[in-house]
Parts: sequence; structure tokens; C-alpha cells
Amino acid sequence: VQLQASGGGLVQSGGSLRLSCTASGSIFSIGVMGWYRQAPGKQRELVATISSSGRTEFADSVKGRFTISRDNAKNTVYLQMNSLKPEDTAVYYCNVDHVATTGANAINYWGKGTLVTVSS
Repeated sequence: VQLQASGGGLVQSGGSLRLSCTASGSIFSIGVMGWYRQAPGKQRELVATISSSGRTEFADSVKGRFTISRDNAKNTVYLQMNSLKPEDTAVYYCNVDHVATTGANAINYWGKGTLVTVSS
């Protein structure tokens, strides 16, 4: 399973960006999909996740500003980021749980990351 993320870039404070991440390869069943981020000098942290049934979770720092969604037919997860702040600057990584066959344990995959820079 390969994950390809896109949508990062430079945006001014208060602006918006939409990240996308598509899983490809031998896809059988995708479970939780999510986004994490890592700012310079900091640990990677959870941004948002969405289950296969659509249940979502968000970090407190992004609640009310970010939304997460998925298109199961396209094996794609999206992160809509609004009202961006300079502290949102980070490399954003998508993360996916994939089950290779019925009854198998899920394997976790990471994308390579896409840089989001928010200028003040």
C-alpha cells in the first residue's frame, strides 16, 4: 500500500488549504484514516482521524477550524484547513490502517508528508 499526499503549500494567516491523501496498491479494506503533523523541533502529533463509518476525532488545537472527510470509493482522505494560523506550520502526514485479507490484523502505513507553511 502506498500513500500519496498533496495540497500543501504557503498560505497567509487566516487562509485555507485542502490536503488530500490517496491510498493505492493492493487495497482490500481500509480502516481508520488520519492526518498527523510535525513542526520543526517538535514531536509528531495527531491532527484528525476518521473511521470507516465516518466517526471523526480532532486535536483540540484544530477543532472548529479543520474538517476531515473520506471518499471510500477513491481510497482518499481529505483535510480541509480553514482559519490557518502560523502555529499550524508543519509537515502533514497521512496515516492509514489497512487490512490485507479477512480476519487479518490491520497494518499501519504513513505517507511521505506535505509541507504546510502559514505566514503571519
